[in-house]
Amino acid sequence: MSAAPPSRPLTPVTRVLRLCLHALLLGLLALASARAVTGSDPHAGWVIGLSALLAAVYAAGVRAPAVHRSARAAGLWLAGVGAVWAALLAVSPDGIWVAFPLYFLELHLLRLRWGLAAVAVTACAAIGGFLAHSGSVTPGAFLGPLLGGAVAVATVLGYQALYRESERRRELIEELIATRAELAAAERGAGILAERERLAREIHDTLAQGLSSIQLLLRAAERALPEDAPAVEHIARAREAAQENLAEARRFVRALTPPDLEHGSLAAALERLCSGAPGPRVRFSVSGAPRPLPTPYEVALLRIAQSALANVVRHAGAGRAEITLTFMDSSVTLDVVDDGRGFDPAGVAAGGDGGFGLPAMRARAESLGGLFTVESDPGQGTAVAVTLPLPVEA
Repeated sequence: MSAAPPSRPLTPVTRVLRLCLHALLLGLLALASARAVTGSDPHAGWVIGLSALLAAVYAAGVRAPAVHRSARAAGLWLAGVGAVWAALLAVSPDGIWVAFPLYFLELHLLRLRWGLAAVAVTACAAIGGFLAHSGSVTPGAFLGPLLGGAVAVATVLGYQALYRESERRRELIEELIATRAELAAAERGAGILAERERLAREIHDTLAQGLSSIQLLLRAAERALPEDAPAVEHIARAREAAQENLAEARRFVRALTPPDLEHGSLAAALERLCSGAPGPRVRFSVSGAPRPLPTPYEVALLRIAQSALANVVRHAGAGRAEITLTFMDSSVTLDVVDDGRGFDPAGVAAGGDGGFGLPAMRARAESLGGLFTVESDPGQGTAVAVTLPLPVEA
């Protein structure tokens, strides 16, 4: 016999149904005993004794925790209940009524196939008991037990279906609540990171570049003046102040760097991204001589790599992918190539991003004066490339 169904916390409806089942069985036993006494049944003593014994066996099983945890214990208890009920059925035709609550009991405690078999055996026993006591074959002898068994099976199966549907809806609601919380946290984190990136870009593109220009102009003015000119000393101090403030601005930019870039270079961040990517095997490589890049460049390349790799995982169905960072004399290039199912870039461009986020990656690259390209064909994989020109002051 297979393991018993896993026990679940009782709901108010389940408790009421169990109480009704207990009351129905005990009420039917009391009715059978009362009819035996009032009807001057010669076996009244046996009917009362067997009814009391059946009630005692039933109550013992209801209160025994092992019956609800173990399929073997449940089977033994049902066998004991069935044996006492068969003895009661042998001495009184009123024992047939007890078959109806037994149907529910068997379907509740046993797996479906064993429960159906037990219901069939119980119905056959009820039919046989009725025929033995009545001495004649009538349609009611068959219809009553069979119809009762069918009603019990339909009721139990219907309740189980409703319960499973309720459990699925409860799980969906819990998943929705958890997803909303995760989405809210992700949105807050994305907003914080976006603001950090914006501030870093603004400081680099305005304040840092302005201070750098001021320093160059001061150096040019210092070279143009005679060495003994009174203004040379002031220009030198101004240039040193500009240099100090430029270094401070760059420290601000580094402090606003995304967490992925805080503890290493862009290459190290991309390598961690590839090693932690789920799904396909991702390989990372560096070509050319690595050099320090401005923070906006590193942030843009890292975000484009993250977005492209996320598309590979979610949409491409690829078995492997490769990210390559290439340093050249005047530019830096990032390539993300996969062997997935591919797509039609023209169709995606005509119908929106299609969930790939390509416009966001393109906008990020073009904001730094770069070039963003996508090459793909259905069934031929996808290659995403972004090239950023290196600034004079990197």
